[in-house]
Amino acid sequence: MQCCAHQNGLQNGPGYASPKDALRAPREKILFVTSVNVNPEDQHDALVTIDVDPASPTYCQVIGRVTVPYKLDEVHHLGWNACSSCYGNPLASRRYLVMPCLNSSRVYIVDTKDPTNLTIKKIIEPEELHKHDVSFPHTPHCLADGNVMISTLGDANGEKKGNFILIDGSTFDVKETWPAPDSPPQKFNYDFWYQPRLNVMVASEWGTPNKIKSGFKTEDLDAGEYGKQIHIYDWKEHKLVQTIELDGFEGWMPLEVRFLHEPSKAHCFYGTCLGSSIYHLYKDETTGKWVNRLAYKVEVKKVSGWVMEEISGNITYIIISMDDRYLYASCFLFGEILQLDISDPFDVKLVGKLDISDPFDVKLVGKVKLGGLLHSESSVKLANGEDQPKPLYVKGKRIEGGPQMLQLSLDGKRLYVTNSAYSIWDKDTYPDLYKNGSQLLQIDVDTENGGMKVNENCLVDFGKLPNGPFLAHEMRYPGGDCTSDIWI
Repeated sequence: MQCCAHQNGLQNGPGYASPKDALRAPREKILFVTSVNVNPEDQHDALVTIDVDPASPTYCQVIGRVTVPYKLDEVHHLGWNACSSCYGNPLASRRYLVMPCLNSSRVYIVDTKDPTNLTIKKIIEPEELHKHDVSFPHTPHCLADGNVMISTLGDANGEKKGNFILIDGSTFDVKETWPAPDSPPQKFNYDFWYQPRLNVMVASEWGTPNKIKSGFKTEDLDAGEYGKQIHIYDWKEHKLVQTIELDGFEGWMPLEVRFLHEPSKAHCFYGTCLGSSIYHLYKDETTGKWVNRLAYKVEVKKVSGWVMEEISGNITYIIISMDDRYLYASCFLFGEILQLDISDPFDVKLVGKLDISDPFDVKLVGKVKLGGLLHSESSVKLANGEDQPKPLYVKGKRIEGGPQMLQLSLDGKRLYVTNSAYSIWDKDTYPDLYKNGSQLLQIDVDTENGGMKVNENCLVDFGKLPNGPFLAHEMRYPGGDCTSDIWI
């Protein structure tokens, strides 16, 4: 089935015809947010609907919720059954959220037709994934052919094995794995982004599921249980064609992958968690190969009161504005969100002919502090005696944890932030956050000159939700957003 073929000239499928059209979209009014219960053996995870319309009497309140029927799931990321890649199909509808669970390898399909009354349409049990020898599903993306593809990080036993599973976007039946049978395997997997016009997909690496689920340990890093590679696929042939090994400390644990939204531009960015760096991946038109370069680095800091003598920023998430001007990065341990100007990474026509000897040409134009380990009330102290900022309080609530998931308004003026990464890692790093639950906040963005500030009027405390506390993670808008829509 070719989901997104233009039919009789009609162009009224889900989403928008182009990134430029998406920039002119109406303001978002609700957010769907995955919510992990901090008492997983006794309580259940949930997906909630948050009102983010300042004119509404229920602004920054939960107005809808569905609780999953199983325990110990760890709901995590979300993807739509259809998005802007299906804009040309008037029969396609962005209605169902695909919600994989890391720990259980279960996948929930949630009906969002009535955001105030979310319901579960279907449950894909872990055995359906295990039949294909995959587990630990992470990132879902809707595809132009009507399928949904989910990255998987492990084999059926939770050991390292990078793969992808296809689910029918209408029936939600599990179909098959995505790479061709003769394609070289990925050792690890994590996030991915495809760009059909460029015939490319790029995938990153996290680590071995069984090790991830037991908490981060430096000995696992030394033993090779976490990744340092980026994988490039031929999109049409479903084949791995290039693997890039990341050198040095900066390359440890590449996570979120983001292409520029304009589908003709061969530029991709990704961030490394432990390495706390932003890399720029671009296509050399002379050789046809993809070239990788270090574009921005967050320097480590010497500290006391931490498990190591140095602490890295831990870039756990990145997002690119719809106009391809700014990249935002979450530094989970430093408690900072960075705003980087990427408006001219290279002129596409000149790629392969430029002198790129200076690797740090991505410009930092804004920074905002939000939690983290380096504030004045933290037990972690900067070793050089540098003054540490006061912790962030919003509506009298001290913000624990650090900025993790980001979702940007389509016009780029509002950045929503949650401060939980993965429950067992939260528990080890931010025990108060794990105990009391996390928050959702809004950051106001200066899109003209750069700069950000915390909106003091917006706070959703997931620690106060019934049957909680909860840890908030992924966010989605009903009308599409900067991380779910891919144009063909």
